[in-house]
Formats: sequence, structure tokens, C-alpha cells
Amino acid sequence: MDLNSDVGESFGSWPMGDDRAMFTHVTSANVACGFHAGDPTGIARTCRDAVDASVTIGAHVGYRDLAGFGRRFLDCSETELADDVVYQLGALQGLARRAGGDVRYVKPHGALYNAIVTHEAHARALVDAIRSVDPSLPLVLLPGSVAATIAEGAGLRVVGEAFADRAYTPEGYLVPRGTAGAVLHDADLVAQRMTRFARDGVLTAIDGAEVRVEAETICLHSDTPGAVAIAAAVRGALTEAGVSLRSFA
Repeated sequence: MDLNSDVGESFGSWPMGDDRAMFTHVTSANVACGFHAGDPTGIARTCRDAVDASVTIGAHVGYRDLAGFGRRFLDCSETELADDVVYQLGALQGLARRAGGDVRYVKPHGALYNAIVTHEAHARALVDAIRSVDPSLPLVLLPGSVAATIAEGAGLRVVGEAFADRAYTPEGYLVPRGTAGAVLHDADLVAQRMTRFARDGVLTAIDGAEVRVEAETICLHSDTPGAVAIAAAVRGALTEAGVSLRSFA
């Protein structure tokens, strides 16, 4: 099983998360590319830290929305979105290589990730952008999404993802962040959920229903309060349960 985390999201004097601490627990790093968060110096530092920690670097591409942290849908054209994604991939590739690493996969961020569960046009734009840059890059997505279907049809490798600190609907989607109980904070509870998921492929939805999730990677958000403690608890519980932890890429 792979453990991934969204990192590189600090901007200038405004810190976001503790990337170095997260790198002691995760195997893959979704590095911000400057459009939803991050600045060149901070992103470069995150890439160096990831390389030093032997953590795989992935591009965390998003809508061009610094003010909203990429959590607002942008009604842009397919061409504009594809160009934005290519721009972000190119920027991160340059910074990662300067740090001695390389971009090994792509994961959309925030509103873009959620939009392409059903939004065909933006899903096509993302897939077209990745294919034009490097069709060998795996794409991390919510299982069962429209984007996953389009990506697989285009020949991309799709990696299903489960979320450690987020609640699920009975349909297998993420509960919107503004809903009570959408974000989980109890490290022990999260660790128990992920151990069961790694063993059985099942998560308990917010209404108590059982949801089967096909995933190769687990996301541990670095900006959730207590994120490092949650990551440590999840990694410890999985290791104790005999789960092998390594990057899918």
C-alpha cells in the first residue's frame, strides 16, 4: 500500500503543514505546483526534502485559484485547463529535477479532483494535458469517477485512492468539507479504519453503510489538524498489521 500526502503548500511567509515530518511517514508526495498553493522556493525546498527522504514526487495540479486554495470550481474551457495543467507539470518537473528527483505521477487537487468525478470536459482536459507531457505518468483519482473511465480509455494508468481523514457517502464519494463530520480527527479511529481498509477494501460511510473502495494509495492530508500524529498512527497500524508500504510509482 502507498501512503500519499499533499505537500509544498506553504506560500511565502505563510506556512502550511509540516512537510518534513510527513515525509517520515508517507511514501509519495503530492507537491503543489503553484496554482492552488506554493511558491517556487517553497516547492523547490519540498522537492529536496522529498528526495532526501526517498519519497516519490507527484504533481498536485489544480485550478488557478490561490485565493481559494484551489477549493473553488472554475468554469474554464477545456483548452485553458489543459494549458494550465501542462504549465504546472512543466514547472514542477524543472524544480524536481533541480533537486535530484523527477515527477512520477499526477494527482489533481481539491475542486478539480472533485469536479472530474462527474465533469467530462474537465476530465478530458486533464487527461489530454498529461498525455501531451508524458503518457507514462500514472493518474491518481477517486475510484469510479468519470475521469478514471476517460483516463483508462486514453491509455493512462489510473491509481485508485482512499482518504484516511475524510468521511464517505454511501455512494463512495467524499462528504463535502462544509458538512459536519466530513473531516476525521481521531488518530486512533483513522488508523483502525485504514487497517480494515487495507485488509478488506471496505470503509464505513458517514451513515454507517459499508462502502467498497478499490484503491492502491491512501491520502493523508498534511493540513488537517494533528496531521502528523494521524500519519504516524496510520503507518504504525498498517506496519503492525503486516501491510507492506511502498510507492505505487
